[in-house]
Amino acid sequence: MGVTVDVHQVFQYPFEQVVACFLRKLMPFILPTGSPLSKYPNPMDKNVISVKTVEEKKDESTGLIYRKRIAICQNVIPEILRKVSILKVPDIRLEEESWLSLPKRNMAIRSHCLTWTQYASMREESVFRESVENPNWTEFIQTGRISITGAGFLNCILETFASTFLRQGAQKGIRIMEMLLKEQCGSPLAE
Repeated sequence: MGVTVDVHQVFQYPFEQVVACFLRKLMPFILPTGSPLSKYPNPMDKNVISVKTVEEKKDESTGLIYRKRIAICQNVIPEILRKVSILKVPDIRLEEESWLSLPKRNMAIRSHCLTWTQYASMREESVFRESVENPNWTEFIQTGRISITGAGFLNCILETFASTFLRQGAQKGIRIMEMLLKEQCGSPLAE
């Protein structure tokens, strides 16, 4: 079966500022050694244990910047459901790939869960792009899909939990972005 969660948000800030804040949101603190591993958990998202950039390259001819990051997050599945042995893992691994084009003012992001791949499929596709309403604003569009198989009667329960968690996570991410943008860039731009 599966569940889908769609999110649309307009940030009243220019594309470059929004993308810079997004990239800092997941990696707000760089270790003194210059390692791309962030200090986690942090007050913005207590569930994220670490985020590490594992690949980064730039196509000089197009200006396209590709990044692949691995995030390790706490297992947020309720304790009662973790009594099922396959759900009893300490952390969850996510892979995020992004393609940033500053000339086109567009950033596409694809992420998926690396944990429980034999039982569940969790994918998110997101885009940051210049708003059609105002070129100084940035649109954020995200679609998340979760499908769970092989858990028997728990499939529906886990999909319901996952749907709620995705919705709450998207809203939390938007709140963090708005807070960072206001902190780092000042008040939003008026029309």
